[in-house]
Amino acid sequence: MARKKKSWIEKLDAAKAKEDLPKTFYCDKAKQQMLVPSPAHVEQEIRRIRKSRIRTIKQVTDKLAAEHGVDVCCPMTTGIFAWIIAHANHEMAEQGRKRIVPWWRLVKSDGQLNPKYPGAGLIQKVKLEEEGHTIQQEGKKLLVEGVN
Repeated sequence: MARKKKSWIEKLDAAKAKEDLPKTFYCDKAKQQMLVPSPAHVEQEIRRIRKSRIRTIKQVTDKLAAEHGVDVCCPMTTGIFAWIIAHANHEMAEQGRKRIVPWWRLVKSDGQLNPKYPGAGLIQKVKLEEEGHTIQQEGKKLLVEGVN
């Protein structure tokens, strides 16, 4: 019998239940103190992005690193948690929840909309345009104007 696929909300809840995060350690390869953030920390930073503003994943990782007194915050882990948060909160909105994390305000470090977010970047594009941002297409990439 096939196992039931977890919803994004269940995946987020499971990630938040991990007790070993956040974690700091010395990365021998990078020769730096590194933070592996918790999903709750990433979610809190996304929640802080005010309407009509955007933040890049780099801005979020820099802020988390500074808050924890380390050299760098793991961008891969932060990106994975942001991806789960985006899908879980999109799922919550589809279920009628009104107070959700504004995941669409978080873009890649070069200003690109995230094609791994719900709607492959198109939902993010619509939401950002509703908040007054201009989105340009360059090849397959969707970019927020003025972010570099």
